[in-house]
Amino acid sequence: MNYLHIPLEKWTNDFVEGWLIPLLGPLFDQISAYISIFLNGFDSFLMWLPPELIAIVIAIIAWRTAGKGLAIFSLIGLLYLGSVDIWEAAMQTLAVVLTATVFSIVVGVPVGIWCAKSDRVDRVVRPILDFMQTLPSFVYLIPTILLFGIGGVPAVISTFVFATPPAVRLTNLGIRQVPGDVVEAAKAFGSTSSQMLLKVQLPMALPTILAGINQTIMLALSMAVIASMIGAPGLGSIVMSGISRVNVGVGLVGGLGIVVLAIILDRVTEGIGKKVS
Repeated sequence: MNYLHIPLEKWTNDFVEGWLIPLLGPLFDQISAYISIFLNGFDSFLMWLPPELIAIVIAIIAWRTAGKGLAIFSLIGLLYLGSVDIWEAAMQTLAVVLTATVFSIVVGVPVGIWCAKSDRVDRVVRPILDFMQTLPSFVYLIPTILLFGIGGVPAVISTFVFATPPAVRLTNLGIRQVPGDVVEAAKAFGSTSSQMLLKVQLPMALPTILAGINQTIMLALSMAVIASMIGAPGLGSIVMSGISRVNVGVGLVGGLGIVVLAIILDRVTEGIGKKVS
């Protein structure tokens, strides 16, 4: 029995096809062009660097941030990527993750600061973040295909939307957790609002902010893999190929490559957060 029928599907399609795309299509094209510059820049740079140099640099970073064990794992893991011929795919995935993470940090941290400074803004932003985090990740792919086509750009956009909430939430949380007596002491010494933020609140909130960036990177990696369904290059496309062909070996090769990247990125960013705390 259907006593109340709401034609939400029709309303949505009419809005997108009849108003959104015709009116804002040129804007979406411009956004796509700018994102392509960043994505292609990261991709070209990672492809240009010798794999041996990347492996050495990552191993040094891993050793300095998380210890000898991660450095050894990084060398072995990166050697694996080259030995099974998925180095190029891994760098493509890393380029998507880096691009989306940069945009997430550039947008998420300032919004988090704004939320921490204003309870009214926090009340408005919080349900938006809830919506972004609870909406199934596959749903993000539908509007990005419609507005930006297929390929790396819609992958970056869907990844950005999916991965930004932790950066906002934990930046907000970190600043709000700064002890009130520290804030009062800074005010007593004549600190301005900007000095308070830059010299007191952000330094004390930095470990929490870095934890949010760590979560953002992990979510970006997971979404970059899912985005292979809309033509995103990288390790996700290898896994999708294994699924479509029911080829366990191909799926295992790509899946282990994702594990290698995930562990390195997670442990390095976690190590950086511990060093600054």
